[in-house]
Amino acid sequence: MKELLIVYEFVANKTLEYHLFKETVFLTWGHRKTIAWGLASALLYLHEEREQSVLHCDIKLDNILLDSNFSPKLCDFGLARPVEHEQESGYPTVLTGAPGYLAPECKKSGKASKESDIYSFGVVVLQMACGKPAVEQFQENGTKFELKLVDWVLEKIEGGENVSAVADPRLGLSYDEKEMEQLIVVGLSCANPNPYDRPSIWEVINMLKC
Repeated sequence: MKELLIVYEFVANKTLEYHLFKETVFLTWGHRKTIAWGLASALLYLHEEREQSVLHCDIKLDNILLDSNFSPKLCDFGLARPVEHEQESGYPTVLTGAPGYLAPECKKSGKASKESDIYSFGVVVLQMACGKPAVEQFQENGTKFELKLVDWVLEKIEGGENVSAVADPRLGLSYDEKEMEQLIVVGLSCANPNPYDRPSIWEVINMLKC
């Protein structure tokens, strides 16, 4: 029986979640761009550059390790599945994970796909841009409410707000407004509720190059 092993070098900076929300080392705009590009490159390799595609199925902040240069390493392949490149209908698998990262169609079909990985990637990108959880929980008059980051950002942008209204306030003015807008566009495009309207990872790479 063949086993596939993944070996990492020592990653000194723990996880993306650790730094984005626990503020041990502040993630600068430069760090965030590096991480977005590195994560897109990892997905390009998994989806398109191997003999078989690999669906990760669990992309989220705490599954992204950061090395000493804040370059990302995608980890935890426990739910990952190999699929043929031409397979389009999705792959049945056990779909779990933190709220807010799972693509809407997966809840109905129970199938993962390249498009569902792209959705999760989009949520992570929005988290880096906005510095907010994938889902925020509120309680009012004894009733609990949830607000997805994707919905919050979309409401702000469609309401005519500029990027400063959704940008992580901890960044202050230390980011490029056009680059922030680009990252938000990438995040929203990837997290489109319709899987057929999401960009491929090749298209994501090209969007990030612009």
